[in-house]
Amino acid sequence: MESAIKMNQNFESIGKTFVGQYYTRFDDPAKQNTLEELYSDTESLMTFDGHQILGGKKILEKIKSLQFKKINREISSVDSQPSLDGAVMVHVVGRLQCDKNPSIAFSQVFLLKPSKNTFYVVHDIFRIVPQSRD
Repeated sequence: MESAIKMNQNFESIGKTFVGQYYTRFDDPAKQNTLEELYSDTESLMTFDGHQILGGKKILEKIKSLQFKKINREISSVDSQPSLDGAVMVHVVGRLQCDKNPSIAFSQVFLLKPSKNTFYVVHDIFRIVPQSRD
């Protein structure tokens, strides 16, 4: 029996569009509450610098606990890959600056799962990249 391959051919566009929407919401404290709709309360898992968080409500609590007033983010790269089940994996590399703190490098990976006519985040891995000591 042949399995139907549902690889999404628009994976690059989906990844870039998602990243723009996600960080627009994340970086504006007034819009952060809308991030919860991008996650599932039962399936979404975030790893935030090594700490596991399960479910949209808990993920939003973690994001809101960061307590920054202003964030500047510079995206260096967005790489996306399709999977055979229609999901899209997105890897983001960049730098961010919270309030007046020094900027730091970060890496974030999302696995976007299709649901009806949209996608939601099923996995989210965020990591601050340590500075190298030359």
